Amino acid sequence: MAVIAFWSNEEKETGQSLSMVALTTYMAIQHNYRILEINTGFQDTTIEDSYWNLEKAENLVKNLTNKKKEEVVFESGIEGLVKIITSNKTSSTIVSNYTKIVFKDRLDVLLAPKTKDYEEYKEIAQYYTDILQVANRNYDLVFIDISKRMPQEQIDKILEMADVIVVNITQKLKVINRYLELRTENTFFKKNNILINIGRYDKFSKYNVKNVSRYMHEKKSVLAIPYNTLFFESCSEGKVADFFVRLRSVEAEDRNAVFMQEIDRFTKALIYKLQELQMKL
Repeated sequence: MAVIAFWSNEEKETGQSLSMVALTTYMAIQHNYRILEINTGFQDTTIEDSYWNLEKAENLVKNLTNKKKEEVVFESGIEGLVKIITSNKTSSTIVSNYTKIVFKDRLDVLLAPKTKDYEEYKEIAQYYTDILQVANRNYDLVFIDISKRMPQEQIDKILEMADVIVVNITQKLKVINRYLELRTENTFFKKNNILINIGRYDKFSKYNVKNVSRYMHEKKSVLAIPYNTLFFESCSEGKVADFFVRLRSVEAEDRNAVFMQEIDRFTKALIYKLQELQMKL
C-alpha cells in the first residue's frame, strides 16, 4: 500500500495529469493492483474527461429529473466524502463509495471538486491528506495528481506523506535547470523517493531521456510518457480505457510500440522503487 504523488514546480503544461492517467490505466490492466486515482484540480476535469463524458451524463440526469445542471449532484464525489470524514464516520472502505469505477476492483477515480468557488476549493483541499490516509488502507496504490491551484501548505503536506514523488518536467532546458536549482536549494528533493518523468516526450529531441539523465546526473534513467496522437485523442473522447485494452499486446513495428514500451519501463521503475523503499523500512 503506497501513495504516489504526481507533482511539478512548473506553471505551464508538463503533461502531468495525462502521464498519471497513462500509467495508472496501464498498471490496472497489466498488474493485479487495486488502484485509486485522485484528481485535485480546481475547475480541471482532465482526468475524468479521459474516461467518461460526464457532461453528457449530467445533461441526461437533468433531463430525466427536470433539474437545472447546477442542481445535479452525483453520489460520487469528494464533497460527499469530505462530509463523511468531518463527521468521523469513516471506515477503511469509505473512499470507494465516492469514486467512479474504470475497471471493477482494479481502478477507481475520485473526481475533482465540482465547486467553482476558489475559497470553497481551498476548504476542501485541507482534507486530501485525510483522504489519502483512509484510502491507503483500502487500495494497493493511491495516485494523486497535485494541482498547481492547491494552496502551498496542502501541497507540502501531501508531498511529505507520499511514498514516491513523480516530478514532471518537459524537454526544455530552462525547465530542467529550474528543477536542478530547486533540488540544490531544497534537500527534500534529494531524497531517494523521487522519480523524474518527461511528459509529452519526443524521442527525436536532443533532450532525450539518455541526455537528460546524463545532464541531471541521474544514476538511473529519467522516465518518459511519449506524445502519442491516438492516446491524446482517446483522452479527449473519454475512451482511454478502451485504448489501453486494445493495446495490451503490440508488435514491435506498431506505431504505438514506443509509447507502450516507455509506459512499461515507467511501471517497472515505480514497482522497483516501491520495493526498494519497503526493504529500507
